[in-house]
Amino acid sequence: MPYCFDIGGTNIRFGMPEANGNVPVIASVATPTKSLAHFVEAIENLIQTHGKTRHNSIAISLTGVVHPKTQKVRVANIPAIDGVNISHEITKRLGLPTVVANDADCLALAEARVGVAKGAKNVFAIVLGTGVGGGVVADGHIVAGSNGAAGEWGHGPVVDPTAGGKIPSVGYFECGCGQVGCLDTVGGARGMEKLHKALCGKTLKSEEISAAWIMGEPDACTTIDIWSQILSGPLAMIVNLLGPEIVPVGGGLANAVELISLLDAKVRERVLFPTDQALVVPATFAKSAGLVGAAQLDVASFKGVA
Repeated sequence: MPYCFDIGGTNIRFGMPEANGNVPVIASVATPTKSLAHFVEAIENLIQTHGKTRHNSIAISLTGVVHPKTQKVRVANIPAIDGVNISHEITKRLGLPTVVANDADCLALAEARVGVAKGAKNVFAIVLGTGVGGGVVADGHIVAGSNGAAGEWGHGPVVDPTAGGKIPSVGYFECGCGQVGCLDTVGGARGMEKLHKALCGKTLKSEEISAAWIMGEPDACTTIDIWSQILSGPLAMIVNLLGPEIVPVGGGLANAVELISLLDAKVRERVLFPTDQALVVPATFAKSAGLVGAAQLDVASFKGVA
């Protein structure tokens, strides 16, 4: 049984698995972003301080991509470990086998094994948080891809700035990956805010936009309609491509159930085989998917990397 970590650019969260599959947060510390030594030390200190029982491995959900061959991670917002085989560094320091996986992959695995997608053969989980991410699970196992980036539907110049001709073009927003027109630029919380500014000339937080939409405020209704239109087309294409039985949604925007229901309705209208059954649904472990998914990783089979 592993010690579990969910590592983002701001915090490292630590937990240990329970019998029901849940992994509650036991402790959290700020993520050391500048020093590799301090980063590994933070992992060690959390285990020594809060690891009440002896576990035999370490499993990590990470906001970044893990290369299956080099075992090096690509994490732009944690420069201390960017380009580093962090599983090797942790094992060298603590003497425990370590597995590291992308956080969206961990979301998909958590939902496929013990969450809303339990029992499904194919699962495509999406993250609508600060940006847009995704992970694929087939037959109960993560599909990492040749470079570790399978499921990353947030990147690639696919945005239709006219939302299918519904509006004059809002133009393209530049993405952190260096391209323009990525779904990451409009689909997450920051993207929704940019879209609202471009459409309505108003600066609001995504939570405020969603709340105003639920209340029927016209500008918010326009933004949410366009937002869901832009996302639903590419997502419907991915559903046609991968054939997932269900698409769990994690990230902050998943807290707005009505928002996900709207996206679900639009996706089901646009897939090759429309269905009356909900397809795009809030994840069971939207707030703790990293830890729950990490607990489901098979350290031995991944040999230090997912």
